[in-house]
Amino acid sequence: MNALITLLFTFAILAFVLGFGYRIYDYARTPAPLLIPTTPAPTSRVGMLLRMLREVTLFESLFKANLWTWAASWAFHVSLALVLIRHLRYFTEPVWFWVVLAQPFGLYAGLLMVAGLAALWARRIFVERIRYISTPSDHLMLALLLSIASSGLFIKFLFNTDIIGVKRFCLGILHFDFQALPGDGLLYLHLSLVALLLLIFPFSKLLHAPGIFFSPSRNQVDNPREKRHLSAWAAKLEK
Repeated sequence: MNALITLLFTFAILAFVLGFGYRIYDYARTPAPLLIPTTPAPTSRVGMLLRMLREVTLFESLFKANLWTWAASWAFHVSLALVLIRHLRYFTEPVWFWVVLAQPFGLYAGLLMVAGLAALWARRIFVERIRYISTPSDHLMLALLLSIASSGLFIKFLFNTDIIGVKRFCLGILHFDFQALPGDGLLYLHLSLVALLLLIFPFSKLLHAPGIFFSPSRNQVDNPREKRHLSAWAAKLEK
């Protein structure tokens, strides 16, 4: 079982890195032939960068659209970021000082993460117009994320495991010096679910995370009067 988890986790990390990298490359080379920034849009590059920063950190457009959805989504994403930072302690030695500082915040962020996911899932079930456009993959993705978060909290608060052994295992994966994982069934489940998420991430709707940076409605400057917008492939045709 230990060897299977090691193999699965190693393969999942490699698949995630390669798949994620390819999708970023694919987004970067996709032409944007039209100037279509969502108006009112900034008329300068600095303004566009500031709007992108607000969108990524504060979910500005979602805040203006629906306050309750914004609250659940923002709570989930912020808590997820803190949880991921907290988990960096398993992959770094020595542990970076800012990761140490984030430890208590990341711990309780896990509880907020579950609450945010539950609210987002309830929205897809009980709000009729959202239920109508929801697909089975939407529900399965939320179930997977909720299972990962819940199993992680169970390991922390109810079924303590050997975290030193877990760190030895994680560092071994990074350095291809494979180490034994503590024999804990719930830990096996947690890591298997994480591996599953890594495998499907590059092919799922979760790619909205990097995708927002390549969205022409967000990363374009509204300056059609001052400057002609011409995509790279169209410029070649004019030569």
